[in-house]
Amino acid sequence: MRIILKNEYDIKDEEVNEVVKRVKVLLRNSNNELLLGYSHTAYQFPGGHVEDGEDLLDALNREILEEVGMSLDISDIEPFAERIAYYKDYPEEGKNRKNEIYYYEYVTDSKPDLSKTNYTEDEKLGNFELRYIPVDRVIEELSLNRDKNGDVRGIASEMLEVLDGYL
Repeated sequence: MRIILKNEYDIKDEEVNEVVKRVKVLLRNSNNELLLGYSHTAYQFPGGHVEDGEDLLDALNREILEEVGMSLDISDIEPFAERIAYYKDYPEEGKNRKNEIYYYEYVTDSKPDLSKTNYTEDEKLGNFELRYIPVDRVIEELSLNRDKNGDVRGIASEMLEVLDGYL
């Protein structure tokens, strides 16, 4: 598994007040397209937070169902990458956060079923939609989108880092 480490303030684990875990999936079909979420003028890989006590694969299953409406057999997949990022004084001064994001790949020609999705209020406000992007164009599409709309939350840069090792 590839590890991507971001720690500009050299924060040690014992200095961390909060650990946030997420799972994300690169859903690819046989046409060599990736299924991406698009909301608030930004792309994202399907996925989200791992709840307290939740297994990574259970979280991935739940997130795929909530965002894509698919039930997939992911019982034996392993992450191909993990991005670990440390943040000083985030979300407030005196708090240090460690984000762990696990990335999986799954190949399927199953189609999204929007009747089974369960979008958050934020996703609804951002007009969340799903878009297939050809793998050979995904870097260009993400870069253009980032340059046009900015990358306030750093998600586009994170996606490009992950895709750099994936492709």
